[in-house]
Amino acid sequence: MLFRNRKREARLLEAMKKERPSQGYWRRVWTEYKKNRMALWALRILLFLIFIALTADFLANDKPIYCKLDGQTHWPIFKNFAVQSGWSKWPDGLATFDWQKAEYESVVWPLIPYADNNVDISNYLKGPFEEQSVQSPRFRHRLGTDGVGRDVAAGMIKGTRVAIFVGVLAMLIAAFIGIFFGAIAGYFGDKGLRLSRARLLLNAIGLVLAYFYAIVARRYQLSSGEGLYTELLISLLIALGILLFVNLLSRPLEKIPFLGHRHAIAVDLLVMRFVEVMNSIPGLLLLLAILVLVPKPTIFVVMVIIGMISWTGITRFIRAEILRVRNLEYIEAARAMGYKDRRIIWRHAIPNALGPVLITIAFGIAGAILLEAFLSFLGQGVGIENLTWGRMLSLARSNFSAWWLAVFPGFAIFLTV
Repeated sequence: MLFRNRKREARLLEAMKKERPSQGYWRRVWTEYKKNRMALWALRILLFLIFIALTADFLANDKPIYCKLDGQTHWPIFKNFAVQSGWSKWPDGLATFDWQKAEYESVVWPLIPYADNNVDISNYLKGPFEEQSVQSPRFRHRLGTDGVGRDVAAGMIKGTRVAIFVGVLAMLIAAFIGIFFGAIAGYFGDKGLRLSRARLLLNAIGLVLAYFYAIVARRYQLSSGEGLYTELLISLLIALGILLFVNLLSRPLEKIPFLGHRHAIAVDLLVMRFVEVMNSIPGLLLLLAILVLVPKPTIFVVMVIIGMISWTGITRFIRAEILRVRNLEYIEAARAMGYKDRRIIWRHAIPNALGPVLITIAFGIAGAILLEAFLSFLGQGVGIENLTWGRMLSLARSNFSAWWLAVFPGFAIFLTV
């Protein structure tokens, strides 16, 4: 009888498994997430803003997406991106070509036929419901114009890209710096990290050489504005190459008894004192001081600077979490199995200490967006020629009747943050 009951229970369990297949971890997370309607709508809005940021050039531009001109096919927006990145050049006659007035065999235009820096002299400071002097309804300024005739809708789309990119990329930089310093400070403490004299000396020399050859010697290329992303990548590769070379060179030198002698580095003390120094300086004041020293600030420069002054909170959180987990059983087991400290930190300690850090990064993205808007409001950062959210709010301050310059960007900042 007992055997029959067990067989019946086994058949029932098998039937239940067939009727209800087991869900994976992320499917269960998504199922629970969907129960929060406010969070679901927030995710939809965030994805919509990210979509606008990624496709901004195809939504608002004075160049067509695709066109056929004199029997030749052109993709002007893609070409313009390649030119700005330094990967290509415009053919003769197209660098200053007026794409708006050309006669095409076939053409596909963006939704808004204006770029954020286009000036419409005949329609300056026009509201969205006022009469406008345009060629056709397609060229109407749906959200109005600013004091010099720039399209507000195009500025809103470009401002979305600036806000999302500044917030996300700045906090990625801050997260990388903060997690790195916080992890080594929490894991090694003041006596756990021991380095040879050769490695200490060569890394000090390598940092000086990396700064000189990657930044000082290439100052003209980095400040020219042409092919900025390519030049930054080259500088990064030069710095990493120098540091990799000096660390490889230190290995044979460590065999010399004097140079191979190891010293304990009080990394926790050094990192936390540096965090306290950074926190003692007002962030906005430090940001403005650095921007003054930059000859030609760009959006990428603003992202890097915001990221480099926003990492201290992440460092403190990750340090506190790793101090908690570094003596737990699974870390001790990893040490007993002979794993290197580098693997234990990145494969075991950090993944189990990221919970509070992710929340800090989320709030940091919102803070970075507000900080960029405030810089644009002051006329700093990405430049006054760009019609960003903060810049439009600054223009509304001098034009009280232009309500659309305050309502649209103000609501966008509120909704995003």
